[in-house]
Amino acid sequence: MQRYPRDLSGYGANPPKANWPGGAKIAVQIVLNYEEGGENNILHGDAASEAFLSEITGAQPWQGQRHWNMESIYEYGARAGFWRVHQLLKDTPITVYGVATALARAPQQVAAMKSAGWEIASHGFKWIEHKDMSVEEERDHTREAIRLHTEVTGTPPRGWYTGRCSMNTIDLAAEEGELAYIADSYADDLPYWVKAGGKDQLIVPYTMDCNDMRFAIQAGYTNGDQFESYLKDSFDMLYAEGEAGAPKMLSIGLHCRLIGRPGRAAALLRVLNYYREHEGVWFATREQIADHWMKENPPMHINRPSEMDKQTFVSEFGGIFEHSPWIAEGAFDLELGPTHDNALGVHSALARVFRSSSEEQRLGVLVAHPDLAGKLAEAKRLTAESTAEQASVGLDALTDEERAMFTELNTAYVAKFGFPFIIAVRDNTKATITEAFKRRINNDRDAEFAEACRQVERIAELRLLEKFDQ
Repeated sequence: MQRYPRDLSGYGANPPKANWPGGAKIAVQIVLNYEEGGENNILHGDAASEAFLSEITGAQPWQGQRHWNMESIYEYGARAGFWRVHQLLKDTPITVYGVATALARAPQQVAAMKSAGWEIASHGFKWIEHKDMSVEEERDHTREAIRLHTEVTGTPPRGWYTGRCSMNTIDLAAEEGELAYIADSYADDLPYWVKAGGKDQLIVPYTMDCNDMRFAIQAGYTNGDQFESYLKDSFDMLYAEGEAGAPKMLSIGLHCRLIGRPGRAAALLRVLNYYREHEGVWFATREQIADHWMKENPPMHINRPSEMDKQTFVSEFGGIFEHSPWIAEGAFDLELGPTHDNALGVHSALARVFRSSSEEQRLGVLVAHPDLAGKLAEAKRLTAESTAEQASVGLDALTDEERAMFTELNTAYVAKFGFPFIIAVRDNTKATITEAFKRRINNDRDAEFAEACRQVERIAELRLLEKFDQ
């Protein structure tokens, strides 16, 4: 048994309804990262200076030394950049990702955040990498971040974003905090639920593309116009989707030391004015979005195929391919995961086993199917699935003339091909089934064998869609 933990399906083609307040077509969620004073610095007990997200392209950490230029760039964010952004956004609901040690060194800025009514979420204890930390070391950092955040702001955080995270971050944050959401994901345009820390945890995804961090990396923005254009295009696409009935969330990430520079702040102002010209735009904190989502789309608890034991899996899906539980047994041994916890996912696994089996095995599956309106149907010996399928197009209520016709066609078909005529009746009517019967009986055996196999797969897909819908 192999299990693959990543969910590569998500909501698929049918995302849940966001139902944003007031019928909004889009939720615009702006994050201001407050990291200045929490970055790598030997003054903070770190081994080297900071090297990430600054005006110094390709900066390297200075081991055991302070880096005057780097420090002053970060200081700009706290001393000047923050206040410029605050002036632009003080009347807009936004979320601050606050590094706890940075917040502790910023009493005036924290007071301004609170006065503006901004949500202050946790951005971890320090603005450092966590990927090489042990679980216990990162757990200690998480606990200390929550403690210090509560001490500095007066309330514990309801939101969490580490950013420079490890594979353990989400589980640890969920375990240690009473969090409305965690944002360490870039996987969707809508919130979604996961199991983390032994409970249902809401993820409100963040962004790296609509993010001013791209001013500080090589494959990024070089001037404000590029940032402005990208944010407007992102808004326009999501706004159009909202008008079409599928509202989404636009996340925007800002940093005091980056967007706070005058030439970039000007672009932000133009973007804000552009957004505000539109009707049906909900500017919200991440906390507001999380609370709304929990109310509108609470977690759903389903019996997940990828988490079933073999006996349960085969019991649930062994009859999807008619009288062929060996297909479900083979599917159970494939690399299943969250992406298979739906009708199309299970169908993919079952169909793979069917397709890779020998011709003799596939023939056995074909032969296991009953004749349409045949003797088994008359004797009421069909499977429940076949009974419902044949009844759905009236094959359980034929006239004597129709029954005689199907009997004659069934006899001629089996005599020619060695297996019964198979068609996904739920895709058809009695008339189109009759037409296909008369047409396909003229195929050669190879062509008809291939067509019968395709129909078997389609029948299985329809059965699964109905099963999961129930």
